[in-house]
Amino acid sequence: MTPEPPSPDHLLHHLGADGVIAMPTDTLPALATRPEAAGQLWQLKGRTLDKPLILMGAEADQLWQALDIKPQAAWQKAVDHWPGALTLVVPHSGPLARWLNPAQPTSLGLRVPDHGATRALLRRSGPLATTSANRSAQPALLDPDAIALAFPQVLLAGPFPWSAPSGRASTVVAWRSGQWVTIRAGAIQAADWPS
Repeated sequence: MTPEPPSPDHLLHHLGADGVIAMPTDTLPALATRPEAAGQLWQLKGRTLDKPLILMGAEADQLWQALDIKPQAAWQKAVDHWPGALTLVVPHSGPLARWLNPAQPTSLGLRVPDHGATRALLRRSGPLATTSANRSAQPALLDPDAIALAFPQVLLAGPFPWSAPSGRASTVVAWRSGQWVTIRAGAIQAADWPS
């Protein structure tokens, strides 16, 4: 049975000490930590460094501020899907890209989840490095009990019970040569995607 969740202040203290948390999202539960401590997420999952992490934030402006960039006007139709199940991969070559995408540190995946409690935490913590809460090449773990069993060293964010995620990964699109290119099909269907 899932224990009482730690308080938001306790989660923030744990993150501040470079700890890892598991938190619910609208798609799949996520493992999360400060971007500077992102290396441990690959180790926890047994994942290779050529599979980048995602920077998750509470809202678009928080992400743009973290990257110190001004979004292109052409990105707005994509940003209109936030909060939601869409990951945008944008050009970026700063420290965040080096920490979250070390194999190709010229771009960075960004997402704003459609989950109120997680967005409230992200407003306080700032953007976090994230990845789905499962071992590499294993099925997604959807409930906190399974995640606690697989990753006993992480703290579980509340409140419990978690709202049921969609169980489908986010759609991933990358900005290339002035247009969005689909990298991974996911929760947002092609018919819903702006042309």
